[in-house]
Amino acid sequence: MLRRLLLQPQPSTQRRRILSLYRHCSSSSTTSGEAPVSSFVEHLEDDNYDVSKHSSPQSSATLSIDRSGLYNPPEHSHEPSSDSELVKHLKGIIKFRGGPISIAEYMEEVLTNPKAGFYMNRDVFGEGGDFITSPDVSQMFGEMVGVWAMCLWEQMGRPSKVNLIELGPGRGTLMADLLRGSSKMKEFTKSLNIHMVECSPALQKLQYKKLECIDEDGDDKNVDNHVVSALTGSPISWHTMLEQVPTGVPTIIIAHEFYDALPVHQFQKASRGWCEKMVDVAEDDTFRIVLSPQPTPATLYLLQRCKWAETEDISKLNQIEVCPKAMDLTQNIAKRISSDGGGALIIDYGLNGIVSDSLQAIRKHKFVNILDKPGSADLSAYVDFSAIKHSAEEAADDVSVHGPITQSQFLGSLGINFRVEALLQNCTEEQAESLRTGYWRLVGEGEAPFWEGPDDQAPIGMGTRYMAMSIVNKKQGTPAPFQ
Repeated sequence: MLRRLLLQPQPSTQRRRILSLYRHCSSSSTTSGEAPVSSFVEHLEDDNYDVSKHSSPQSSATLSIDRSGLYNPPEHSHEPSSDSELVKHLKGIIKFRGGPISIAEYMEEVLTNPKAGFYMNRDVFGEGGDFITSPDVSQMFGEMVGVWAMCLWEQMGRPSKVNLIELGPGRGTLMADLLRGSSKMKEFTKSLNIHMVECSPALQKLQYKKLECIDEDGDDKNVDNHVVSALTGSPISWHTMLEQVPTGVPTIIIAHEFYDALPVHQFQKASRGWCEKMVDVAEDDTFRIVLSPQPTPATLYLLQRCKWAETEDISKLNQIEVCPKAMDLTQNIAKRISSDGGGALIIDYGLNGIVSDSLQAIRKHKFVNILDKPGSADLSAYVDFSAIKHSAEEAADDVSVHGPITQSQFLGSLGINFRVEALLQNCTEEQAESLRTGYWRLVGEGEAPFWEGPDDQAPIGMGTRYMAMSIVNKKQGTPAPFQ
């Protein structure tokens, strides 16, 4: 049954093609602009893999809109305040402005406020954190992303120097698995200059440790720009934004579950037209959602997003989310790829179309109200892949956008089926169960059919919930596995 399960996501024609490559590929030469996926999968390291974790269900909570006026200050109270520093900060901003702030500004403060932001001072990933990502599920995810990167590098003409950039690297698990899995491809790893774009000092330290970093003088205790990873000897540096990464070198960019954390503006259709939803302070001193009484600066992005959509699609909606930072970031990525060559991979949950109302908060693997205890829960929203595509194409004429395809299609076409079968040849029963569970979570849909344990612990597949998209310089042709 496992073999049937493993081969299920792989289209039959692609499966025959990859099997043929496995039998006959004796070199890494390419034809017609395509890189030999299988030759890279064969070189993956076989040691060490992570134990699978579970993922959270979708939320059914909705936001209530309770007024459309401006801020009314609460009555003064002599009672001691139990507000957190972040709550006090948010209320201070609203009071100073004399009115509500956008949901996007609220979201940005909640996630990345330097002193109290959700991501800034702690580890929020994994079973002991607030949510689980694909790299936490299995090492195979990072290995397959590594296969994609090596295929693109091959299509780029095997440049001797490449900027490998990861946006929002989390614990550093994906990059560590990528480097460990590709360590036998010495020419590839020797070309890498790794750049981690991370604004959280706490997560930078975790990444430093996960990547087994040492500085050039042999001191392994400093998070600094002059460090190398002991996994491959590749130099690594940290930046707080993409613009700080040097240009002029062929570039490979990885953005896994990064776009979903970028702040979104929400608009609701009212009698006077589209009104932005804002965060205000109610008379009882709690936060609440209101509607802006007049157009806001983000309305320009709403108009741009509507221009890309069909009129009938817009007419059916009562709410719309737009993410200006995602649109601007994509344009910067496209311009960099246009000038320097290379490509970007974006993997996230989202829609290939306009997003209505998806903003959600997760605390300890459970959904909560987005206004409840700001800074204690992760906020994220569906990624609008269609807006990413339009933003890239408008930014540069010599880039092409491919996808989105499901994560299951992406991983299956890169050879995860063969990788898990290889790992199963040399493992214990316990390790085999962990591999099967991790594999299902990455490529399956819904509850795993082979699960025999407690129902509330059944592995939930993320294979169709997550999507993959690639932006590349047209000179490189169509990237794997989007052919």
